[in-house]
Amino acid sequence: MPAILIATLFLAVTCGLAAARALPIAVPVVYITASLATFIAYAIDKSAAERGAWRTRERTLHVLAVIGGWPGALVAQTVFRHKSRKPSFRLAFWATVALNCGAMVWLWYRSWSVF
Repeated sequence: MPAILIATLFLAVTCGLAAARALPIAVPVVYITASLATFIAYAIDKSAAERGAWRTRERTLHVLAVIGGWPGALVAQTVFRHKSRKPSFRLAFWATVALNCGAMVWLWYRSWSVF
């Protein structure tokens, strides 16, 4: 449940900043779209894992997270109980979250410095 709360709170803050014109409207659109795509990618990978079929590469999941899909990944890890125990994956995942959030702060700071 905390994962869903964190993801929802982050997306709500991003939408609020866009509504206040502190961020371009494209930012929450990218986050929401990337989160949905990432959630679907986790669902497909979980299904493939259960069937013993071809899997989604971990690198692909991390790329989706770093481009803005980490809220969807966080929710998917909780909902599907997928990719939530492997320490190397979790470390790389949280690194993508930190990288993405750092980029968001930089973008937000840059947009305020223009004014």
